[in-house]
Parts: sequence; C-alpha cells; structure tokens
Amino acid sequence: MDAFIIQGEKELKGEVQTSAAKNAALPILAATLLFPQKITFNNLPQISDISFFKKILESLGAKFDSNSVDTSDINKFVAEYDLVRKMRASILVLGPLLSRFKEAKVSLPGGCAIGSRPVDIHLESLRQMGAEITLEDGYINAKTNGLKGKHIYLSFPSVGATENLIMAAVWADGETIIDNAAFEPEITDLISFLKSFGVKIEGEGTRQIKIQGMKKEDFKTVENFSYSIIPDRIEAATYVIAGLITNSEITVNNCNPGHLDTVINTLKVMGAKLEVGYSSIKTFKSGRLNGTNMATSIYPGYPTDVQAQLMTLMGLSFGSSIVSEHIFENRYMHVPELNRMGMNIKLDGRNAIITGVDKIKAAPVMCTDLRASAALVLAALVAKGETKISRVYYIDRGYEKLAQKFAGLGASIERVKDV
Repeated sequence: MDAFIIQGEKELKGEVQTSAAKNAALPILAATLLFPQKITFNNLPQISDISFFKKILESLGAKFDSNSVDTSDINKFVAEYDLVRKMRASILVLGPLLSRFKEAKVSLPGGCAIGSRPVDIHLESLRQMGAEITLEDGYINAKTNGLKGKHIYLSFPSVGATENLIMAAVWADGETIIDNAAFEPEITDLISFLKSFGVKIEGEGTRQIKIQGMKKEDFKTVENFSYSIIPDRIEAATYVIAGLITNSEITVNNCNPGHLDTVINTLKVMGAKLEVGYSSIKTFKSGRLNGTNMATSIYPGYPTDVQAQLMTLMGLSFGSSIVSEHIFENRYMHVPELNRMGMNIKLDGRNAIITGVDKIKAAPVMCTDLRASAALVLAALVAKGETKISRVYYIDRGYEKLAQKFAGLGASIERVKDV
C-alpha cells in the first residue's frame, strides 16, 4: 500500500484542472450496456473506481479499446462478487441488464463503510416494472418476460435507484414515471447521454422524470459516437477549500459553479473571498474564516461528499461550528484522525461540534473512506511538520492524480510505499 508524505504550511498558487465526475461516469458506463455499439468517451477519469467498473463490464463481455467500449457482444449476465464487492456503484448494471437482456445476477455490492445504503428501493421499484427478484447466497437474481413502464414513487430520492430505474425504462414497454426522483447533476448527465441515442426523457432537474420506452427493433447505431462527462463538482469543491484553508490564491478550472451553489454560499457566509466565473472558481487570501453551522442534505442541499472537507476548514476557523450529517450515519470517521492533529471536534449522534483552533500539528493518520481521505490531505497541507497519510488507495477511488495536482500548486506532497 502507498502513503502520502506532506510537508505542511506551504502556500499554494496557480491553476488546477478538475477531472470528469466519477459519480457521472459510473452510471453512464453502466448505460453503455443498453446499446449494442461502440461508444467513445473523451474524458474518462483515470481513477480506480473506473478501472473496477471496466472490469465488471469486461466480465460481462464488453470490449474496451483505450477510452472506447463496445457492448455488442455481451454474453454473460452475472456480476461476480470478487468484482462487485469493491464498489457500491456496481448495482447500476442491474437495470440495464434487465432492460436489454431480461435477466441479471448481481452480487450485493460493497464500497466505503460510511453507512448503510440498502438496495431495497432499487429492487422494489424493479419488481413494480415486472421483474422477478430473489436474494440468494449474497446475489440478486432477477429476470423478466419484459419490463413494463410504471408510475413509481420512491420512498427516498435515492440517486442510485433513480439511475437504475431510468436505465431499466429504456427498453421497457410504455411510459415510466419516477416520482420523488433524485436530480443531481450526475443524473442530468446520464439523461443527456441517453437522449443522444434517441431515448425520450422529460423532467431532468425535477423530482418527476418521464421515460418513454423504446422498441429494440427501432434502434439505430449512432456512428462515431463520443461523449464528454461533466466535471467533478466534489473534486472542484475540495480544491476550492484547499485554497481557502491554506490562505492561497488558486484558480479551479473546468468546473460548473452552478453545481456548487450551496457549497459556495456556505463558504461566503464563513467569509471566503471567491471569484466565480462561468467554468472556474478563484480563491483569494481570505485569512482565518468564521465558523458556521451546516447540515448535509439531498441535492440541491449541502452535499455529504463535501462534509469532511468543510469540517476541516471549520476546525481552523474562528469560533464554533456545528455540522449535522443527515445522509450517512457513519460519516465521521475522519474526526478521530483530525483530532490527532490537534483539532477540537466532539461528536453527538449525527452532530459534530467543532471549536476552531489556531494551528494544528502533523501526525501519522489513516484514510478510512474516500472523502475523509481528502479531509486529511487538507489538514496536512496546513499542519506544522510532516504528515504521513496511510491507505491512500481510498483517494485513488475518486481523485485523479491528486498528489500531482497539489504538487503543481506548490504543495510539498510525495507518494511513497508504506512499510
């Protein structure tokens, strides 16, 4: 395993480019199962979650050539445990396999241990569309004589369930209506991708999405098809917070600030000086910021994926802050590690009470999940001394070339073998 060695108290300067969104790329890769043709992506992020997902598709019979995938010759419908156990998003192959091939066997998925993310909503909704589903030996066994369009109300606006149902509806008979749907930007990007193949979808960006099922005999190959995935809003937010926590002037390019309205507004309430452009966000030297209160929520509320990074900033701000985590019940695993570095954070159920400190000191810390890992990197950038961050494979899941990008901004960061 690898580790990061970071020398803190370095001012950052320059520009950094945001990569394509992991959480958009994964469902779109799953959606390639729907269309028997070659599809080229212009900007697939080079992260481990994408590599894992490619292996799942290859195990089903998909062929990859550089950044192109061809699912014309899919001949297997089983997503095996050894692959699926590594990531939650693997459940996304269930909907498209059922829609196109009328059968699927998918291992119950794994991923970061940040809380329970049950697949019940996925399964119950697919049953309403005509799928017969059983759970046996850790696998979801699903088959159908043909999915039927239905009016489905989600008990919770689950991102994954919304994505799975949208894909399942593509070859279903009739119209599918999803009420109380999630409408994150990544879902809008999935819909944009599907529309490129002629799928009729209405309601993106709202809580009600309508999909008109297509007939397979009407499908026509789209020649020389290529697609560009939206920028990663979570990565962009992480670099913006890095600029603020180090009191630096940096510019985060290739981002969509409109996808980060709640984050930007929260940072401005804390006193951050930002210049928000069409596709960039610039941080200015803002000094020590002020504490505030924040509660995570479903989009367009404050994203849980930027909770840990903001908490790190709060830990070095004036006064007290309260963070309330309402999405995942176990998303405070970074707190003991931040406290090891000298922060003052106390947990009370779903709430974290942060009392700002002037400075923190380097300490050996350990990654526990993807976003918690980013928070540790931010803390190490401003800590006095040398911080060793172990188990950085968590960071590799969602941040493309993070060490290189921070080094390009002037950070002292090195990737080493952890012994």
